[in-house]
Amino acid sequence: MNALTFPILRLLADGKFHSGEEIARHFSVSRTTVWNALQHAEQMDIEVFSVQGRGYKLPQPVTLLDEQSILNTLDKYGASLHLEVHDHLASTNSYLMQNISVAKHATCVAANLQTSGRGRRGRSWHAGLGASLTFSLLWRFQCGASALSGLSLATGVALIRSLHELGITGSQLKWPNDVLINQQKLAGILIELQGDMEGPSTAVIGMGINLNLPDSLKQQIDQPVTDLASAINSEINPNQLLGTLLKHLTDVLAVFEQGGFAALREEWSQHHAYHEQTVRMLMPDGREIHGIVQDVAEDGSLLITTADGLQRFMSGEISLRGL
Repeated sequence: MNALTFPILRLLADGKFHSGEEIARHFSVSRTTVWNALQHAEQMDIEVFSVQGRGYKLPQPVTLLDEQSILNTLDKYGASLHLEVHDHLASTNSYLMQNISVAKHATCVAANLQTSGRGRRGRSWHAGLGASLTFSLLWRFQCGASALSGLSLATGVALIRSLHELGITGSQLKWPNDVLINQQKLAGILIELQGDMEGPSTAVIGMGINLNLPDSLKQQIDQPVTDLASAINSEINPNQLLGTLLKHLTDVLAVFEQGGFAALREEWSQHHAYHEQTVRMLMPDGREIHGIVQDVAEDGSLLITTADGLQRFMSGEISLRGL
């Protein structure tokens, strides 16, 4: 990565034209150096307009993540969290998993650009500069991994609380790890665990939220998606959003540590997108099972009435679809 690429992108974040001469003077480099740095941006699929006689600009203004702005939103919660903001990472989850033995409890890693994000079932998480908020939170539990069933659903409760605080009340939860608006995906959760089944264990909780997806990015996604820009009329500041999410995550994880998902089950169910609806479950072996959603159990499994009676489904590699 060219060391000047992101400093220049921060200068261009206002969405206005900046001449090559102006940028070169600002960083005390040559115009060729500026051009080379912006070539690196294009290699990462960051679109930069270049117009002769006017200079360079981004397609639209972008609010980039800023550590101090996030800490300002966190207030008292900031004392218990360890925050890292990176210009770019392949994957915030992968970064924390690679550093899991040395990373402190309650470490949050966020990236302005995630180039190889991952979702459940081996899917990619498509993100662009300013298009998504991507971050991961490392949380150490004294209990074993076997006691962490329902953690992705608990995380969904924190996400819903955050969206409601910011005025986005039309969001719903899709079992086991998505947030929808009008049946379109707004956000996803990916949890990776390390540790003994009986304890202690460590969870890396990854989250991606669509902020303002360009059409070119939407076309790469194989399911209906939406973003916050489409859901509300006002702009969402990603620094405020991340700070709000971390506050609610801290509260929810404290409840989860004491009472498991059972302590959050009723709240999750209030926002369930497919409650008492007919769905189809896509199984790992290719089978489809149809049924009517009844509820979620205290361990986070989904209860569905099928032709064979009431069945319980754990998340694993199962995918849920509406009919």
